[in-house]
Amino acid sequence: MEREDILKRVEEIFREELGQSDLVLTDETTADDVEGWDSLSHVQLVAVMEDAFGIEFSSREILSWDNVGDLIDSIQKKV
Repeated sequence: MEREDILKRVEEIFREELGQSDLVLTDETTADDVEGWDSLSHVQLVAVMEDAFGIEFSSREILSWDNVGDLIDSIQKKV
């Protein structure tokens, strides 16, 4: 799966889960940049992404993410 396709799907998930239809994500986007992306929503976002891509993340992977780019790297390695 191409990186651009993964970003598009991740962006769709974030928009739906956070209720922000105009949200735009980049590799550099962090939780501090997105209203509503807190620790509780993070858990929900991870669960939805695991289901959407048919993958599972380890706790170590999740804790290593500094931004959306790191998340996409993890997804790309698994799909």
